[in-house]
Amino acid sequence: MLDKSIKIPGPDHPITVEHNPCRVVVTAGGRTIADTHSALTLREASYPPVQYIPRKDVDMSLLQRSDHRSHCPYKGDASYYSILAGGERAKNAVWTYEAPHDAVSSIKDHLAFYPARVDAIEEMASPEAGTF
Repeated sequence: MLDKSIKIPGPDHPITVEHNPCRVVVTAGGRTIADTHSALTLREASYPPVQYIPRKDVDMSLLQRSDHRSHCPYKGDASYYSILAGGERAKNAVWTYEAPHDAVSSIKDHLAFYPARVDAIEEMASPEAGTF
């Protein structure tokens, strides 16, 4: 049985969620899956940063919900989607926490993508990022 414990981020396992000032574009199977100026960057312990993209900025018609599920004691229960245009590599390529724990509640209604299962996750500088 899965351990459904809840852990609170802290000094031994920090988690931060911040607005990403860049435009974030996700492509798979040669198609744009997501395009946003409203991504949230989640940094967790020593893991690479993850871009969480609002559902409203994802072409949900290109995704198919799968039966796959996982549990993170810091974030909650994750549901998954496959990217139809991405072929076998894009199976369960997208995850979302539909009822995240309080410590990361801002990622609700956002989707994240496995970098190895999409063509690209690009961050493009924007005026807000101070590059213009």
